Amino acid sequence: MATTLITGGTVVSATGRAAADVLVDGETIRAVLEPGSTLLGTDVAASVDRVIDASGKYVIPGGIDAHTHMQLPFGGTEASDTFETGTRAAAHGGTTSIIDFAVQRYGERVQDGLAAWHEKAAGNCAIDYGFHQIVGGVDEDSLAAMRTLPDEGVSSFKLFMAYPGVFYSDDAQVLKAMQVSRDTGMLTMMHAENGPAIDVLAEQLVAAGETDPYYHGIARAWEMEEEATHRAIMLAKLTGAPLYVVHVSAKQAVEQLAWARDKGWNVYGETCPQYLYLSLEEQLGAKSDEWGAFEGAKWVCSTPLRSREEGHQHAIWQALRTNDLQMVSTDHCPFCMKDQKELGLGDFRKIPNGIGGVEHRMDLMYQGVVTGEITLERWVELTSTTPARMFGLAGRKGVIQPGADADIVVYDPNGHTSIGQAGTQHMNMDYSAWEGFEIDGHVDTVLSRGRVIVDGDRYLGAKGDGRFLKRGLSTYLA
Repeated sequence: MATTLITGGTVVSATGRAAADVLVDGETIRAVLEPGSTLLGTDVAASVDRVIDASGKYVIPGGIDAHTHMQLPFGGTEASDTFETGTRAAAHGGTTSIIDFAVQRYGERVQDGLAAWHEKAAGNCAIDYGFHQIVGGVDEDSLAAMRTLPDEGVSSFKLFMAYPGVFYSDDAQVLKAMQVSRDTGMLTMMHAENGPAIDVLAEQLVAAGETDPYYHGIARAWEMEEEATHRAIMLAKLTGAPLYVVHVSAKQAVEQLAWARDKGWNVYGETCPQYLYLSLEEQLGAKSDEWGAFEGAKWVCSTPLRSREEGHQHAIWQALRTNDLQMVSTDHCPFCMKDQKELGLGDFRKIPNGIGGVEHRMDLMYQGVVTGEITLERWVELTSTTPARMFGLAGRKGVIQPGADADIVVYDPNGHTSIGQAGTQHMNMDYSAWEGFEIDGHVDTVLSRGRVIVDGDRYLGAKGDGRFLKRGLSTYLA
């Protein structure tokens, strides 16, 4: 097995930073050494197969994106990134593990949904991957099947309070599923929006001729997110189930999470870069010569982008600092404008919901370090260490320590990254939701289980490098 020494860099963890050398033996980290240490000999560099000079750079654990949707059928089409293209793009951006969502819908078996996603991903991923289970049809059969998921390495499941007729679960179904969560230790993930009420508002807007993408954000009002978040919290409290609310976008939803956490309840939440940087006015309300007011379709996602005037973005950054939100994922679910997003021309309800971001999360969050929104250590915690702990990968992923998988990123704070479709983008899309964003940093080298898969702008990995991650139960829960 090959050995690698990463030397001269600053190793950054969730709890601090220090000058250190990292010795990789095969697929795992063997040692983290003080510079000049003779613990393993007087000239370690001469005894290894490869030396990576990280002088002036940060050495961090590979990113873990715990919320992606590769090849997801949705809205009459399918997410444009396959497991092959999406995970290769992730690698370019310093993400070395994803957790995607296997899907079960009404009338389908949970086991069949999981098997279908295994078939899609196996032999195609550039990086390691795991699964959550979407349960879109809660009945006695699916409830029984859910109890077997931890044995399959799937220790979390997702419910939807939105999308009636597609994934929606009513309160009785949510309660029953949360009882399984309580009994098994699985983590309940919740898309918290009041779907039936949203559908009424959307229907009324379209009937009034308000059909542009901007009105997607108006129909999915923050009140609908706040209400559903509170309802999910109370059902979790009643059942004793741990709760993880996905893609939190509204400051009022954050307030509900903070209220529950102040009571010591097992309630957690994630946000995504789009809710930190983008807005209802600037993106959903955008216009262009090519698309007119339909330009905003590029940023249609759910939960929607929120008003900058109302201060949601500032509040979300603050919640990351105070740990009222614990993680940043992407909800990566890309669609092209041509033949996909344009299905909603004339009716925002028919625009496939999703933004591509798996490639840019690490860079976008590092820019928050540059601007003083978060610390360097918090960057690592939000994007790598907490995802590993939250989703049953602690000790194996998300840390640079002996015995951990050698998923390592060498990040250059003096580098620069220009995001755009014609520049750095490797995602399978015909536009970039992040066009024109400039990052004061650069992913230089990416190792996945000890193998260099990205060196500069060169991709050195191969289809099928990634392995399935059989996850344990969360170690983050109180």
